[in-house]
Amino acid sequence: MVNDDLHITVPTYFRCPISLEVMKSPVSLCTGVTYDRRSIQRWLDAGNNTCPATMQQLPTKDLVPNHTLHRLIKLWSESVPTRPENPPPSPQSLSRDRAEQIILQLEIDLKMIHNTPFPRFSTLSHNLSTLISFVNEGCDNRKVVMEAGGRIFPLLVSLVGKKQSLNDLCLLEKIILLCNVTLKNLGKIDSDGSDNAKFPAIEMGKYDYKTIIMTCLKQGRLELRIAVVEFLELMATHLGSQMQQSSLIPQDDEMYFELLRLIVDSNWNTNALEASLNILSRFVVYKKNISNMVRAGLVKALTKALSEPELSPPLTEKVLKLLEIASSCREGRNEICGNELCVQAILKKVLKVSNTATELAVTLLWSLCCFSGDKRVAVVVAESSGVAKILLLLQSNCSPNIRRMCGDLLKMFRCNSKGSCLSCYDTKTSHIMPF
Repeated sequence: MVNDDLHITVPTYFRCPISLEVMKSPVSLCTGVTYDRRSIQRWLDAGNNTCPATMQQLPTKDLVPNHTLHRLIKLWSESVPTRPENPPPSPQSLSRDRAEQIILQLEIDLKMIHNTPFPRFSTLSHNLSTLISFVNEGCDNRKVVMEAGGRIFPLLVSLVGKKQSLNDLCLLEKIILLCNVTLKNLGKIDSDGSDNAKFPAIEMGKYDYKTIIMTCLKQGRLELRIAVVEFLELMATHLGSQMQQSSLIPQDDEMYFELLRLIVDSNWNTNALEASLNILSRFVVYKKNISNMVRAGLVKALTKALSEPELSPPLTEKVLKLLEIASSCREGRNEICGNELCVQAILKKVLKVSNTATELAVTLLWSLCCFSGDKRVAVVVAESSGVAKILLLLQSNCSPNIRRMCGDLLKMFRCNSKGSCLSCYDTKTSHIMPF
């Protein structure tokens, strides 16, 4: 038998010492060590002043492109043999009748599991996978499953809360994925204007969901962790006030710690970031949760996210909004004001990302400097060329409210600077170039 697997050995000097992946944009530090630009920039943006490989102090953080190595990597990549692209044929689509048969079998299996002390998940896993694929194929297929949603969805959700599900995280992932598919389509209007997707009644207080959710967040693979966070957010959307009566809202720091860990430990996976930020934004409306989030490390996690150079504008806006809400409590203000990297990251988003991000950042700085009167933030802003940015923002087409906040910030800097901070600036500073 011929083994056609390709075993490709990557030259060691093509790998980034930080990520261990082939470098896409190799750059060298003054120590002579070469890294991938994204990895070393993230290291430096985190406040480090050393070479990761040698731990030498860096007299300069300049990054010099290594064009020779870049050309070598490109030549090597082009010479690496690739496997012929022969994608496997897609499985034959299910007919409507066959899909309805699988749904009926799934309903029977779910009822048997709920009534059996020691359930056997014989055909359940296969049927779940088949239905998930079927639903993702198109709108007409979703209607077929949604018509049976009132019968199978409560059984699926209650199965999520059964401790027996802990024994098979792979099966649990499929259950949650099908729940998510159903939840995403609940309430959607059919083309004829009728609404066939009503949210079914569920006895949420009957099961302990926290145990299952924490197991998924702690032990599950990344896809399961993202799926269970999306499940939380979707359930909160449809349950509304009933959410508070269930065990889905975390009452302590443990679950918030895991949600924040998904932000920083997912290698900045967009789906993980969006899922975590969405559920935190939903839970933060309950004021008692803000302190719990801060204690679990909210400010540190959001600072790292905000320092990520490739963070999208919508996610940047969500991070800034969460920081603004966190600053409404004493613990949150203290954490932000005492974190110089956080203040610098907020300031960097002014005039950089979007109008919304700029307004959120200015509002946050105004709240910390003027409303709360914390001088630590004022010092960081002044030392980080913040005054110049605020002056430039004043000359832009900003809203009256933001213009007023910028004026308040300048007055505060003028009072605190004793003539040194604003001595070189004029209120009509047309000479300042955009950042």
